[in-house]
Amino acid sequence: MANRQLIAGVDSSTQSVKVVIRDANTGELVRQGRASHPDGTEVDPKHWLSALHTAIAEAGNLDDVEAISIAGQQHGMVALDSNGEVIRPALLWNDTRSAKEADDLNTEVGGDAEMARKVGSKLVASFTASKLRWMADHEPDNAAKVASIALPHDWLSWQLQGGKNFDTLFTDRSDASGTGYFDPSTSHYREDIIRLALKHDQELSLPQIIGPDKFGGTTTSGTPIAAGAGDNAGAALGIQAQPGDVVVSLGTSGTAFAVSDTPTHDASGAVAGFADATGRYLPLVCTLNAARILDAACRILGKTHDEVAQLALSAKPGANGLTLLPYFEGERTPNRPTATGVFAGMNLNNSNPEDIARAMVEGMLAGLADAVDALVALGVGVNRILLIGGAAKNPAVPVIASALFGREVLVPPAGEYVADGAAKQAAWALLGRLPTWDLGEVSHHKSEATPEVMMRYRELKNNTQNW
Repeated sequence: MANRQLIAGVDSSTQSVKVVIRDANTGELVRQGRASHPDGTEVDPKHWLSALHTAIAEAGNLDDVEAISIAGQQHGMVALDSNGEVIRPALLWNDTRSAKEADDLNTEVGGDAEMARKVGSKLVASFTASKLRWMADHEPDNAAKVASIALPHDWLSWQLQGGKNFDTLFTDRSDASGTGYFDPSTSHYREDIIRLALKHDQELSLPQIIGPDKFGGTTTSGTPIAAGAGDNAGAALGIQAQPGDVVVSLGTSGTAFAVSDTPTHDASGAVAGFADATGRYLPLVCTLNAARILDAACRILGKTHDEVAQLALSAKPGANGLTLLPYFEGERTPNRPTATGVFAGMNLNNSNPEDIARAMVEGMLAGLADAVDALVALGVGVNRILLIGGAAKNPAVPVIASALFGREVLVPPAGEYVADGAAKQAAWALLGRLPTWDLGEVSHHKSEATPEVMMRYRELKNNTQNW
């Protein structure tokens, strides 16, 4: 097709990088590539760049691509010195060592409500500001060297430009809103919070904020680079979410987020007041434990994911009284960074593969049912619930999710929606309009509500003191 305009979208996630190359006008997938990231909550960013180059090569390179955009895991702290060199390995969103420092910053700013007023969110360990304070407290020599702070997607976009000049370092509202030192309501950095976090007044070269439909720079080979986005904002754009849609994403973490025309400020810390990738807002609840709970179920039961699904669906709702609190990696919402998982109510009757499988799926999803309720409590309207992410492909998940949410659940075709959102952003900047692409057939799931399961889960959550 002589008139076809190709664009590339990138998802640099916790576990891997995915590259999709699509037709800007139709969204047709032309080719794609993927490469793995190293495990851990502390990673040298050079591994992300190496994986990105590998994935781009597997996708057939960018020679015929007219624009690229990168979405990435939020919060990750990439501290840079005055020469643009990485000072220490990046601390990722799921690194919980900065929990105390988050509490300290909230207190020093004037309390949880005041912090939420200033940046849209109460700080927890995940936020970049919390990690900066951890570095200032535990590695003061490194903190003193900081000349700029990037996030994973910012840093990769910068590296594609050569990574030499801070003037070419850029980001967007959505990713900046997860730092804890950016106000999404005004689209400005809160440099007072950065100074407080780092414990010094040195002027920093922070990434400039690029509009969602703009290019921020070009690669060293001349391909324009669009603004990019945080991963959840990228997914919302990829799924074409509108106000009234709540997206539940089940990846390494679990998130429930909604596109909103108005900002939120939740002093409880349950809902983060992020920005989206279109100029709107993205109130979001994040849990640390999602798809890996299903991986654990496979290991415990010695079954494949499909076999675990069949076991879970063959059990009664509520797993005959067996309940899982799935805090395998601590938890972010509620803020219990040192918590561990708990099985409760186990007896001879439910000590079987079926009930264990059911309890593990229900436990993974129950926290996200609470997340949807937290959004509703802040006035977020819910017209549709869209279920995406790797774990959404498990046949038991949408069925049990509908029962726990008490609502119909829609599952779009499996896809790389974060990378697709980045691709759509590149198309927006290239074409001058935000295209609408056909997502394919959406499946609908409606199960009888099981409020008694949620009541037992909440009782366990409220009464368990393991953190």
